[in-house]
Amino acid sequence: MYHLSFRRMGSLVALGAAAGAFEAGAAEQPAEKSAAAEEAKPVAPWKSSAAVGMTLTRGNSETLTVNGTVETSRQWSQNEAALGASVTYGEEKDEVTASSMSGYGQYNRLFGERFYAFGRADALHDDLADLAYRVTLSPGAGCYFLKNKKFTLSGELGPSMVFERLGGENYSYWTLRVGEKFGWQVNERARLWQRLDYSPQTDDLSDYVVNAEVGFETDITKRLGLRVVALDTYRSEPAPGREANDFKLITGISYKF
Repeated sequence: MYHLSFRRMGSLVALGAAAGAFEAGAAEQPAEKSAAAEEAKPVAPWKSSAAVGMTLTRGNSETLTVNGTVETSRQWSQNEAALGASVTYGEEKDEVTASSMSGYGQYNRLFGERFYAFGRADALHDDLADLAYRVTLSPGAGCYFLKNKKFTLSGELGPSMVFERLGGENYSYWTLRVGEKFGWQVNERARLWQRLDYSPQTDDLSDYVVNAEVGFETDITKRLGLRVVALDTYRSEPAPGREANDFKLITGISYKF
């Protein structure tokens, strides 16, 4: 009788262990499916746009100003990347009033929801400012103070190495870059953005460059939009015979792809 009882107990234990294993496997299955679904989740594509603006006058004045801009960006779970380039040309009665090219690239490595490390490169050529080139390399750290579907506000801080040819002379020096960016998705069809960079030279704080941008864009269709952008660059010590401040107000059509 005891032998039979032990056999029954052994069978019950075996059945219990099998049931426990089955339940554990069933409990793990959703997690495995969730992980597989996360891996299979498509990565957000690059978001790109191109914009062209032109102002032409004839009669009492004869002016022509053309601006072209291309930008693209992409976000991953822990990474962000952005690239852009811009060209501006203007003339009045066969005299050049604007001639510049610029470009930038930035990569962010996120640590949580707010903080990130970044690497950024900027390049600028401006004939009227007598600037053959200015290349700025900027590593640093940043923080998102706001980051949701409607608003973004971030600040950045780090050193920068600048290489430039200004007024026929070559320069290289260190600066401290302090940056701020703001974005507002006003509604489904309109957005506003603002950017400010302040870069004083580390060994001479009176020598600095400030770059500012404010823009507004509204959609006409899913692909086309109207935009107005104000750009301002101020250099405290410009090339001899040049103005310290350069301001541009650009209106144009943008195309998203």
